[in-house]
Amino acid sequence: MARHVFYSLHYDGDRARAELVRNIPGLVAHLEAKQAEWDVIKRSGDFALKRWFEQQIKGRSCLIVLIGAQTASRPLVQYEIARWSKLKLGMLGVHIHQLKDAKGKPGVKGANPFEQAASGLGALAAQIPVYEAPETDSKLAYRYIADNLAKWVESAVAKRPVYP
Repeated sequence: MARHVFYSLHYDGDRARAELVRNIPGLVAHLEAKQAEWDVIKRSGDFALKRWFEQQIKGRSCLIVLIGAQTASRPLVQYEIARWSKLKLGMLGVHIHQLKDAKGKPGVKGANPFEQAASGLGALAAQIPVYEAPETDSKLAYRYIADNLAKWVESAVAKRPVYP
């Protein structure tokens, strides 16, 4: 049976790269907010963003943070990580900078979002697995992620640390 997961990302910066990963078979993703819907949610403020997140995480067993250049600094991503740790569910990160965006360009490797103070993880951040394809070619990096993502999720759910 496929795991139900939630993808956390910097929506404006990494949506095209994230869409590639979200379409990998074997996992059931939360409903994606389309651009117009996302713009309305963002304009409505932090409460609306958090409410949308809370609605989307119901029934999910793993948080997958898709790490782009600015993901670690995004307040909503940090909120999602902190909230997920309180739920004591599986969590992992995947660097997606090697994947090409809508303009056909790769990104810049971003910082580990679990190591940010706002995540609330502290020393536990080192226990959250973060994966990066050993390939620089976008197609090979995608294949590496596609071949391994479901296994990484199972491992993260099975070996989740004891969050504070």
